[in-house]
Amino acid sequence: MKSQLDGSTILVTGGTGSFGNAFVPMTLANTDVAKIIIFSRDEMKQWEMARKFQGDPRVRFFIGDVRDRERLYRAFDSVDYVVHAAATKIVPTAEYNPFECIKTNVNGAMNVIDAAIDKRVKGVVALSTDKASSPINLYGASKLASDKLFVAGNSYSGSHVTRFSVVRYGNVMGSRGSVIPFFMKLRGEKSLPITDTRMTRFMITLDQGVELVWYAFKDMVGGEIYVKKIPSMKVTDIANVIAPQAETEIVGIRPGEKIHEQMVGAEDAPFTFEYDEYFKILPSLHNWSQSSDRIKDGVPVAEDFVYSSDMNTDWMEKSELAAWIENNRAELEKPL
Repeated sequence: MKSQLDGSTILVTGGTGSFGNAFVPMTLANTDVAKIIIFSRDEMKQWEMARKFQGDPRVRFFIGDVRDRERLYRAFDSVDYVVHAAATKIVPTAEYNPFECIKTNVNGAMNVIDAAIDKRVKGVVALSTDKASSPINLYGASKLASDKLFVAGNSYSGSHVTRFSVVRYGNVMGSRGSVIPFFMKLRGEKSLPITDTRMTRFMITLDQGVELVWYAFKDMVGGEIYVKKIPSMKVTDIANVIAPQAETEIVGIRPGEKIHEQMVGAEDAPFTFEYDEYFKILPSLHNWSQSSDRIKDGVPVAEDFVYSSDMNTDWMEKSELAAWIENNRAELEKPL
């Protein structure tokens, strides 16, 4: 496909994670990108990922941490676009290590913004989470702060070329630490642990997540938060598809965990616009929510609109999930 990414150099922070492992091969296959740089702090994960792309000179690796401002400045030399995927994302880990969470998710975001502006990066898309909407845990609160920083970064860039936007995901099917691979490892047991029988989750594939990032780069003027329209599913139904013979053991909700995911809250509704395949949240800063070049053909949502996994109009059928699992079985059965 013809893409504005053609001929460009892209850097992915936290690029050895689930998103990076999907983004790199998809982008290589669908664009004429000149170079993709994986920026992350785990040398072993980089070594394992590098083996997948042996012989492809377009894929490079750069050891570093988003907490290290000077290292980011070096890494961002001659980079055109950045996908910011680095984060401390496991909810209990963030709760028990709050200082470390803030250093990565908030201070790291500030470093990425400063480095991108000063190195004249053209565009940055930051990955967010449903937990940043009406947050109840530190991870969500830190990602809300990060989202605010990236939106405001468009004001900081001033006359510089750099523009910032955000994409917000729900539960990414098959990503490390998510419910599907967790249940897959336990499918031979007599019972599966369920936190709450009412629990629902949004269901988005990694491919859809990558495509939303591509679209954000194409569409963004700066300051937008993109939310993909995706189906919901009850966690009990997910368990039933993976291990129909297993009983469910109610273990109680974990600290900082929500029963339902939310990606657009009522407080965002006045600045949210609907499109065929996604929602776009615009900031109230500088009347950007009234900006026609940002709104384009969007339609304002109702003033009390909420986009949450329990109030969704689109639900994934068990047969759809079963087919997806079968198509991705080899990847899902890898060690966690």
